[in-house]
Amino acid sequence: MEPAVAIATPDQISDGELARRIVSRDTLAFEILMRRHNRLLYRTVRGILRNDQDAEDCVQEAYLQAFRSMASFRSEARLSTWLVRIAINQALEKLRRSKREPGKVALDNVVDLEDHLEAVSTMTSAPERPDHIASRHQVRKVLESKIDKLPDAFRTVFMLRAVEDLSVEETAECLGIPEATVRTRFFRARSLLREAIALDVDLAVEEAFSFDGARCDRIVASVLARIEHEPPG
Repeated sequence: MEPAVAIATPDQISDGELARRIVSRDTLAFEILMRRHNRLLYRTVRGILRNDQDAEDCVQEAYLQAFRSMASFRSEARLSTWLVRIAINQALEKLRRSKREPGKVALDNVVDLEDHLEAVSTMTSAPERPDHIASRHQVRKVLESKIDKLPDAFRTVFMLRAVEDLSVEETAECLGIPEATVRTRFFRARSLLREAIALDVDLAVEEAFSFDGARCDRIVASVLARIEHEPPG
């Protein structure tokens, strides 16, 4: 008897294989890609636009552009980095249109933050008391508000480093800025937050701008419906 052939699960499919399938207009592969990177893209553009609905719209447009341009993706690069840059460009374009100002909004004005964020306190397995849950929710909302008020130069880097937990190297690669700039601006952003709120932000930061299942499903469904009308490449 021949040994059973293992079937790759969605998490096991490489970026390069997903890209190859998407170029062949495999919508299931594109759905896997979106669910794999949805939170990263949403949090990135949410840090730039500071509006939930605008961020959702921007992520959808970024995915449509990625779908149309997938043949240009080179597998030696990180697909996440490629997608983030598309999403950032979409967000910057949205800012330009909303402000109706001539000229270019420089990426350096939107992104450009030291050490990796200290590990979030490990939560015990015991059920949390309702008052603790409510308290954490309040802290999270305060934190989200304070992040929205960070200067443009710090906010997106903070979202990628602290909220999405990307490394300094990954953040620098995604945003196309030096690692030293990421460290500096991230350190300054944390200092500003700690000055603004006399609380330890680390407990709530993991849950900030939570990317719930409903939002993920909504973005995936909308993009899949739109690519049905895309002409063959």
